[in-house]
Amino acid sequence: MLFFISILGIFLSIVLFFFNARRYTSTIYLATFCLTVSLYALNQYIILYSKSEFWISLVYTNFTFPNYLIGPMCYFYTRSVLQDDTRLKKKDFFHFLPMLVHLSASIPYIITPFSYKREIARSIISDPGFLGSFHATFLSDIFSNFAIYLSRPLLALFYVIGSIALLVHYKLKKGKTTTFIRHRFMFMWLLFFLGFLTIVVLSHLFMIFRVFENDLGELFFTSNWLQILSFIGLGGLIVTPFFFPQILYGLPGFIPGNIQIAPEELQSNTLVQENKKISLNFEFDYMLSIVQKMATCMQEQKPYLQQDFNLAQFAVLIQVPTHHLAYFFREVKMQSFNDYRNECRVNYAKVLILEGKASELTLEAIGTLAGFTNRNTFFTAFKKVEGMAPSAFVIKNLPAPA
Repeated sequence: MLFFISILGIFLSIVLFFFNARRYTSTIYLATFCLTVSLYALNQYIILYSKSEFWISLVYTNFTFPNYLIGPMCYFYTRSVLQDDTRLKKKDFFHFLPMLVHLSASIPYIITPFSYKREIARSIISDPGFLGSFHATFLSDIFSNFAIYLSRPLLALFYVIGSIALLVHYKLKKGKTTTFIRHRFMFMWLLFFLGFLTIVVLSHLFMIFRVFENDLGELFFTSNWLQILSFIGLGGLIVTPFFFPQILYGLPGFIPGNIQIAPEELQSNTLVQENKKISLNFEFDYMLSIVQKMATCMQEQKPYLQQDFNLAQFAVLIQVPTHHLAYFFREVKMQSFNDYRNECRVNYAKVLILEGKASELTLEAIGTLAGFTNRNTFFTAFKKVEGMAPSAFVIKNLPAPA
């Protein structure tokens, strides 16, 4: 059971790393978390249940240091989801200190000959209680083995409490955060995620207490409520993401068929009226709010007239996360931001031409006023939008002779 859960967790982390990490950076933390938890469970299975000299020699102590990443990755992921900011700050690197300390302490054992590690493996197989007395790192000369084993779940518990505090704080102020209200599934997912992790951490914490109070074999090799509780928590932690595909793929798919939404449709309220007739999920509401913000910003502030205007600046202006706006253009509007910006510029240039500016200014000057950097870009964009060159549009709209 423990082996299969571990393999499933490794598979899940691979899916997250290779299919989603580039598009949704927060999944890097989730993938790393799943990988470290799965490797920890796999190490536990190998050391306690495999009875294999080779595999125990390979994993014992050599791959223990990633266990200290479980807590930080949980915290980083929760924070990135709630704050919509995946960047690590300078002070965040202090969270990696426990892992680095343990890695440094493990190096003398890691570089020992494999033959020596086989002897240690044979001792573990013949007497699992050997794990509680063997000094694998120099930390055992400073702290008791009980304290070292206890440090892992205690550290994870500290981060789980911090993550829960973030969730509660965000829940209390959710009225001020439209995006999170729209994403109720995210709140539910984090409840499951942190809930199952709490079960795993607490059960493991109590198991360590029991191990050092009683015989290790009595605890791990006979069925007991702590073992069952640990399996439930670990299984729920690894399996739950498969019931939340939105989490695996960032923002969920919009609406079947990738419905196009144009600002003019929004202004006429046609889209809003039609949507009252059908039941759409919250993603539609959120995307619709982006359309409203875009239309208002473009109409009132005309930021596209700035030649260096880009997606990141637009996201700041309308107060929408950059990756959400990029998702909107890619998956919903099915149009690149550059094409959308150029379309706005062409429409502005058309207004200038219809106002008679073509008789006062060159077409290149009109393109510059509309935000284009050069004549070729203006002419190419104009023809793409209108199906004709600017000069043809001028001729077509010349006033009729009196």
